[in-house]
Parts: sequence; C-alpha cells; structure tokens
Amino acid sequence: MPTVSAHVALTLAQHIDAVFGVMGNGNAYFLDALETQTDVVFTAVRHEQGAVVAADAHYRASGRIAAGTSTYGAGFTNTITALAEAVQAHVPLVLVVGDEPTSGPRPWDVDQIALASAVGARTYTVGRADAAATTVIAIEHALTYRVPVVLAIPYDVAALDAGEVPPAPQPRVPAPLAPRGEFADGMLDEIALALRGARRPFLLAGRGAWLADAGAALGELAAATGALTASSALGRGIFPDSRYDLGVTGGFGADGAMELIRTADVAVVFGASLNQFTMRFGELFAPGTRVFQIDTAPAASHPHVGGFVRADARLAAEELVARVRRAASGDAPAFGPGPERNVGDSGRHAAEGGPADGAPAAASDVSHTPWRETVDVAAARAYPEGDELAPDGRLDPRSAARRIAEFLPHDRIVVSDGGHFIGWANMYWPVAAPDRMMMVGTAFQSIGQGWPSVVGAALARRDSTIVLTSGDGGGLMAIADLESAVRAAGGRGIAVIWNDAAYGAEVNLYGLKGLAQGPMRIPEVDFAAFGEAVGAEGIVVRTLSDLDRLRAWTAEDPATRRFLVLDLRISGDVIAPYQQEIIRVNS
Repeated sequence: MPTVSAHVALTLAQHIDAVFGVMGNGNAYFLDALETQTDVVFTAVRHEQGAVVAADAHYRASGRIAAGTSTYGAGFTNTITALAEAVQAHVPLVLVVGDEPTSGPRPWDVDQIALASAVGARTYTVGRADAAATTVIAIEHALTYRVPVVLAIPYDVAALDAGEVPPAPQPRVPAPLAPRGEFADGMLDEIALALRGARRPFLLAGRGAWLADAGAALGELAAATGALTASSALGRGIFPDSRYDLGVTGGFGADGAMELIRTADVAVVFGASLNQFTMRFGELFAPGTRVFQIDTAPAASHPHVGGFVRADARLAAEELVARVRRAASGDAPAFGPGPERNVGDSGRHAAEGGPADGAPAAASDVSHTPWRETVDVAAARAYPEGDELAPDGRLDPRSAARRIAEFLPHDRIVVSDGGHFIGWANMYWPVAAPDRMMMVGTAFQSIGQGWPSVVGAALARRDSTIVLTSGDGGGLMAIADLESAVRAAGGRGIAVIWNDAAYGAEVNLYGLKGLAQGPMRIPEVDFAAFGEAVGAEGIVVRTLSDLDRLRAWTAEDPATRRFLVLDLRISGDVIAPYQQEIIRVNS
C-alpha cells in the first residue's frame, strides 16, 4: 500500500514537475516514491540551500511552481537563508522536509515550525489520514499568497501505510484583483485625466506588472498617451516598444535616462514597490511630479505617491486605456468632478505653454508633438564605455561587461548572485523580458545563491542559455553547487565571475570610511580551475581579447561544448554607479 510519503509525492506530482534537493533520513521515503512512482524530474544539489534556491529560480524563469526537499535538523536549517529570500521576493514554492517524530524531539531535532515562521514561511505537517489533502492546501497557500511553504513529514509517519491515494482537487487561486468601489473608479478617472493633460507623461512598471501579464496593456497605454517608459530592475523588458523605453530606473539606470525621468510632470507606477533603490533614495522624481501608483498591496508604498489604486496591473492598465481612448474620441464626458480640483494643474500647464486640464493631450489627439518623439531615447539610456584596463592594470568591469554583451547568445536567461558586481550585468546586458533576468538573493540582501540558481533556471528553460553573473565572495560561499550548475546546464551554461579578490561592497562602503580591510579581502581564487575540476571549461580573463573564446563558444553546438566559466580579473577601483549612490547616502 502507498505510504504517507507516497501520498505526498503522488499528490505533489499532479501540480509540480520539478523537485530539487539533497537526500537524507527525513526525506528518503518521499524521494523514493517520487523517483519510482511519478514522472517528476528530481535534480540533486549539493547543499540544502540550493534546493530552495533552484526551486525559486525555476519559478522566476518559468512561472511554474517547483519544490525543494531536505532532511530534518541540520538539513532544514541549511535552507533558512534561501527560504527567507523567497519570502521577501514573494516566490511561491514548496519545501518538503522531514521533521521530528510525533513522539517528540530527539537531541538533533530543532523547532522547525518556529524557524520557518521566523522568516515568514508557514508550515503544514502531514498525518497518516490527511497527507494528500494537506499537500494540496500547502500548494494552494503558496500560490495564493506568493510565498514559500514548508510541508513537513514527521519521521515516524513517513513510511506508514496510508491506503489508496485519494483524488486531489485543483488548488484554488484567487482571480486577479479588479479595481473596485467609487474611490478606485474616481482615482482611475483622475489618472487618465492627468495622463491626457501631461506634457511629459511617464510610465514605470515592476515585477508585479509582469506577474499580472500587463505588458501588452501597458504598451497600449504608453502609445495612447505618448509616454516614455521604464522599469524597475525586476521588470526590465516588460514594455513592448523599446524605442521609447529608458531602461531600468534607480542606481542601474543611465544618467541621461534618469535626468529625463526627473522632468516628467505625471508618472504612473504599475506593480513596482518603489523601494529605495528603484527610487534613487527619493530622487527619481522631481518634487513637482504627480506620482500615481497601482499595485495589489494594501496601500501606497512611498510618500511621493499622490494617488493610489489597489488593483491588478493589467486590469487597471486596460481600464486606463479605455478611459483615455473614450475621452480622446469625444464619446465620454470630461473626467473629474469639476474645475476646482484641477486649478493648480491648469495654471501650471498654461504657464508651460501646454494645454489646460480637459484639453486633449494624449498621443492620439494631441496638437503638440508627444514628448517621447522629441527626445533621443537611445542616447539617454547609454552607459559609459569604460577603458580596457583600469589604472591598477586589472580589467575595467564596464568594458568587460560591454564586450561580453556583444558575444552572449540572444536566447540568454541571466541569473545573478548578490554583491557589488550586480550593477554590471543589469546595466550592460539587456534582456527581452523580466523572466530573463533574475536576482536571487537581493530581496534578503544575501549572497551565495548564484550557482544553484543556474540549476533551477536550466530545468525551467531547456532551450535557453543560462548565464550566471557572480562575484568571488558569493561564488565561494556556494561553491558546492558549482558542480550542480555544470551538471544541470551543461553546454547551455556560462558563469561570469567578477573576481576582484574582495567583498567589493564592503570595501566600498566601509573600507573607504577607514575600517580595517583585512576581513574584506579574499586571496585571489582561480575559478577557472574550479570549473575544470567538475567538468567545465575554465578561462582566466585578464584582457578583452581573452573574451574571444566566448564568441567562439557561442557559435559552437551546445550538445558538444562544455559549461564555460569566465574568471574575470577585474579592478575593484571601478565602483558601480548604484554603489556610489549608496556611498553618498551613507556618508
């Protein structure tokens, strides 16, 4: 008869097709059932943290929920940092773990429910009679709230016979949040009016807009209003027309693009939390910019927001498109309750030589040239080229990033660890959509999650090239899963290690303040040799010409080439712009 563990595995398999993990005493029966009784693909990683990271990356790359698994005790505690990252990043996944027996804890057991709760993850514990139902509830919770959940199997229950596996209902997931109530309708009217009357309208979208599948609607809204567009780091590539897109906002943004955003008179933000990095520590918008936010959060997330609508980004964008177009065609009355509310804006627009409120100003019915047609967007979003070598004789990371971008395959999925180096890929390596650039670790401000991110992304996107960008500090912290990355991605994988022989962010933030730099330095490590040791091809890159191997590698057959590790010996003296921003704020 099927065991309790088999009930979990067979039910999970109806909704999840990928599991990552490390086998141990607590999950042995679960993995046996998964391997012998389901079609789920199990991929072994070498550290339990990697089980959660790989499941996290799998979801970010594909939108399909995945699972990680570990044993109890020490295996579970190894997952906590990655679990906290998934909570902070709102990534749904299921972590299947062994747990203490129902008779009580043993010397090596810990309070796993309390530990998971401490980082924001809920635990569901299965029993002999309810394992299948509890598994469905856990999946439903993860998808509904976009968080990781822990599914625990007590040690003395795991191998018990549980009878035939009952039919598992489909998890129920809430419908997209539509704008509701007179306040939402009124605010949408006000936003549409503001966009129509704006001389310099601007739309900003984040990961929430991507999860809502709002790209097409946002493109229509931008076209209807003549707006320039940009995205947060987690929403890059969401707008369909790149001709008018300023790229990424905040510290990863180009100076020219950020200057243009400062001149916007109306900004509407969709599905972006407006954190300190996206907002350039409060300086993204000028004091006079009217800022509106649309998000599923309960309230506006930044004091600069003057109007807020709680709604799904796609539904709200579609509503705004309809309102703008109706008003432009004359099929609807003017927006708003009357002139008194808009006197200040009417005066401002008149002073600038633009239309007063209620006058046509959208791209479809304007008498003036839309803002986005009057600026050189391509020049505004350009980044510095950099020199081949920095004054200290090591590679300039800007020129290295630019050269790598020339050679990277177009089908790439970029996964990023955390650290000072994150600026270079985000600035110089454009991607086609938000699910092609993932920063696993940054939500929780952690490092060491890069290598296992490759594992999850490689399984989620089997026809794409997976490109890891990592520093030497984070790369060493997770070095056990270098082997997992090479095994999972094979000839579809590239790792770019920004090797400055230091914890660069700490040097920039605290070394420059005069703190002792000994703990901030790392003896230079040969990552190319590390790669060769586990079957990859390793290249030490000291000059731009050394990157010619990447160009040749890209042209080779993925079935015959090896995973490529590029060990870039870069200068730590070239500080990324976003770090310069943080240095300025902290000083």
